[in-house]
Amino acid sequence: MSTDRIRGALVLGARNLGGAIAQRLLDDGWAVTAVARSDDTLDNVRELGAHAIRADATDPAQVQHALREAAGRQGGVDLVVNAVSAYGGGGGPFGGGPLVDAGLDGFEAWTATTARQAFAVLSTAGRFLRDQGRGGTIVQVTGGSTRRANPGRGLWAAGAFAVRAMCNAAALELREHDVNVALLIVDATIESPKTAAFTADAPRDSLADMDDIARAVTYLAGQTPRGFTHELQLTPAGERWVP
Repeated sequence: MSTDRIRGALVLGARNLGGAIAQRLLDDGWAVTAVARSDDTLDNVRELGAHAIRADATDPAQVQHALREAAGRQGGVDLVVNAVSAYGGGGGPFGGGPLVDAGLDGFEAWTATTARQAFAVLSTAGRFLRDQGRGGTIVQVTGGSTRRANPGRGLWAAGAFAVRAMCNAAALELREHDVNVALLIVDATIESPKTAAFTADAPRDSLADMDDIARAVTYLAGQTPRGFTHELQLTPAGERWVP
């Protein structure tokens, strides 16, 4: 990746983790465009120094518009980070509940929504970076359900498994274009304002730190075609690790 110009990034889902990633990139000298839907989040990323775009990251057309706007302002896009948490929203048990008790509404909320959002970003960003013709990196952030299913969370795991499969396929398809597609697996609950209500009593070393995740993103973004990492897993020392 060239070092004689400012590198440009597009961060999708800039509220908590995405905001930390945007901050780290800005601190490292990147030009950053952040995508979110709420006024509060858009105001926060502007205060950080990022350009803010209101868009729905589940809509390929809106993702494409954000990429074009970011490229126009930054002279191109070198990094796309998908930090959107796209699941649930339809009520019912967390993770979808037991498979034998779930209905199609649960499948749509926890499986289809998760896979659809990742597809919207991977396909659109992959095509954009390929056609841009100067390489780049796509980082898809995901959780431990990408690695294994747990009782009561099979629907969520099914969506996460689909995300991993699409990342693997995109990585294979885009390597020849010097585009690295990396799946960043955070195998723990992330400590953030979003999770504060149910992690207050959890040991801190069992929770993932947003700054650590942000540093992992910059590590992936700094790789060259001679050393791509297509999957990277972060597991806090106080959380269970399964080889």
